[in-house]
Amino acid sequence: MQHLSPQQAFSTREASPICCRNNRCASCAHASAHTIGGKVSSFGRALRQHRTAAGLSLRDLAARINFQYSHISQVERGERRPTKAMAEACERALSTGGRLAEAFLHEQAGDTDMRRRSILHAMGALAATPAADHLVGLEALRHGLGAAIDVDHDEWQDIVASYGRGYYQQPHNQLMAQLSRDMAVLQHQLAADRGDRRPVLLQAAGRLSVIVALGLVASGQAMMARRWWHTARRVADESGDPETKVLVYAWDVVNGCYDGRPAGEVVALSDEVLPLLQGRASAATCGLLAGRAQALSLAGRHSEAIGTVEQLASLAEQLPASVVNDVESLWGWPEHRLRHTESWVYTHADSYRRADQAQDRALALYPASQIRLRTQVQLHRAAALIRTGHIPDGLRLAADLLDGLPAGQHNELVRSVAWQVVAAVPYKERSRPPYDELLERVRP
Repeated sequence: MQHLSPQQAFSTREASPICCRNNRCASCAHASAHTIGGKVSSFGRALRQHRTAAGLSLRDLAARINFQYSHISQVERGERRPTKAMAEACERALSTGGRLAEAFLHEQAGDTDMRRRSILHAMGALAATPAADHLVGLEALRHGLGAAIDVDHDEWQDIVASYGRGYYQQPHNQLMAQLSRDMAVLQHQLAADRGDRRPVLLQAAGRLSVIVALGLVASGQAMMARRWWHTARRVADESGDPETKVLVYAWDVVNGCYDGRPAGEVVALSDEVLPLLQGRASAATCGLLAGRAQALSLAGRHSEAIGTVEQLASLAEQLPASVVNDVESLWGWPEHRLRHTESWVYTHADSYRRADQAQDRALALYPASQIRLRTQVQLHRAAALIRTGHIPDGLRLAADLLDGLPAGQHNELVRSVAWQVVAAVPYKERSRPPYDELLERVRP
């Protein structure tokens, strides 16, 4: 049999030939993964064979491949799993004709089989749980079927993307019911998979936890939402992915401006993740700066808030078109979010001309489907009218906006902004009937 080159060996995952499956061929490229002393060989044993055959000590090989000799020793003893980079370096240093590369892929295939069995077991157990929602069971079976076909296929990225779109388009109760089922499946997969795919699952869990927390904030479950924000941050930290961490913290900061938390606490939360931004333009980094700017406004630090929103505007110009044009998804960062943030910051800073410009621009850009967010921007305008002395006009505008908003769009986020309108009315003007009428609409 002809040996594979290292490049061929690392670029293919073809099944082992029949001779290898029967452990009869001593000369093929799979020989290094055959039995030794009646036990199945591993990459580590194959590496030791080829290293000693070449007359090299552990330190000699370490010098050639730029890995610590203790690391190599652990791999040879089976105490540490080899990486692809290490396997490739050993193949180059020892010139085994592709045998080490094949041994590495053979071991990886075994890991894949083990991961498949773990996921199938977890999904089967979830589907068979008597207390499980039958739709959870069906979804678990579907994931198990997918793993049986291709365990390395990652559909969670697509699932997360679909929830980003569904957040603005699906009824809240329907979205949350579906999300709870998917989270149950994801939880079982995370418990079963401790391999290389785990960070990807954690990234999905962090982002889906954001949607759970957002839904709880919107429905007025502030205490439970804070628990979910805490869990979402822990999951994001565990994923090791900076973008996921910034995204989770960003949405937590934004919602901290609506859920009653002290503004200083929300600003401090944004401080924790600011070092990760490093000038990178992404939906996550823009979201964090937007939330920070709003929190600074609530804390009365208006010059800092304006400086942050100007920094945000500069960063937003660097966003790729795919992110800016993703106007119907929670994960995009279209221009109307920038203008919404400007409207908030400039209204709180009494910079009404710039606030009015931002409001006009935001309302021109918002898609018709996002009527709740359009209403929030117009409530900023109502607050600005009151602060500039046009109290009856501001109260009337706010009341009309709340009356015109469909019942299904009323939530705690809108109510929080409406309370800012109420708070803008001077005490001596609160005897007006329109004030009481607006107060009646804002109260739960």
